[in-house]
Amino acid sequence: MEAKKIPEVILNSGKKMPVIGLGTASYPFPPHETLTSILIDAFEVGYRHFDTAACYGSEEPLGKAVEKALELGLVKSRDEVFITTKLWPSDSHPDLVVPALKTSLQKLGLEYVDLYLIHWPLRLKPEAKGPADLKKENVMPSFDMKGIWEAMEECCRLGLAKSVGVSNFGIKKLNQLLENATIPPAVNQVEMSPSWQQGKLREFCKQKGIHVSAWSPLGSYKMSFGTNAVMDSPILKEIAFARQRTIPQIALRWIYEEGASAIVKSFNKDRMKENIELFEWELKEEESEKFRHIPQRRMFSGINILSENGPYKSLEELWDGDP
Repeated sequence: MEAKKIPEVILNSGKKMPVIGLGTASYPFPPHETLTSILIDAFEVGYRHFDTAACYGSEEPLGKAVEKALELGLVKSRDEVFITTKLWPSDSHPDLVVPALKTSLQKLGLEYVDLYLIHWPLRLKPEAKGPADLKKENVMPSFDMKGIWEAMEECCRLGLAKSVGVSNFGIKKLNQLLENATIPPAVNQVEMSPSWQQGKLREFCKQKGIHVSAWSPLGSYKMSFGTNAVMDSPILKEIAFARQRTIPQIALRWIYEEGASAIVKSFNKDRMKENIELFEWELKEEESEKFRHIPQRRMFSGINILSENGPYKSLEELWDGDP
């Protein structure tokens, strides 16, 4: 099978990032050897951008997959692979950022990551290490954005990260970060799909030169917090049927045409292949217009991290007025 070439976007750091990445968050989590094998399949199909995080438990199997892909000649050098990982909120303290990234690099078996993101704009108690711990009783009162971002910039200066960015940041928080940033965030990875289009946030990020990357672009409909809004959309079904394409292909092509990138999550090799067959066709103007009529609703509300003792006491505060 000949690997597909996925287009790249040039970030404000000057680095190139493939516009489709493969996500590695999975619940329940497969055995490490199984995930490594799945990721080798992704390399064979053509994926070169892989998205992990400290809390996913996938850094080690991803590192082994990169090593194996180099051994097999699927990629010629580390430079051909784009690896994203993230700072979990239990390490969201200026003194913990660099050590947290070094721990991730040790698990990955790499000297650097291509992109390091602040996973959430909040701090959790030190013992709150996993996604299930993202709840109000673990939220700490304050989030030192200025100090944490300075430590993220230090990760760049040390050569541990080629680019740095954020995840789940709204407009107000981005403005606050940019006031003090020496290195602006290269990426803001947020929930974005045809059923949560993030128009205002994307326009702001475009003005500021921050690239938007979509997590759960298909609604994570098989996850516990997911939604069927994308996969069951009558509008997307109609376009997909008319174009003889899959619903994921229609959704992902729209995201690409909107200037964003997408982190897709499928561990099935055939679907992996389908999800990157996006670049030799385009949506018609009247098809793109239909996306305006898709009902909008945020999938991950964030209500579980609101706390009277934390930095966000309402959804308006958490999402900067766009709940």
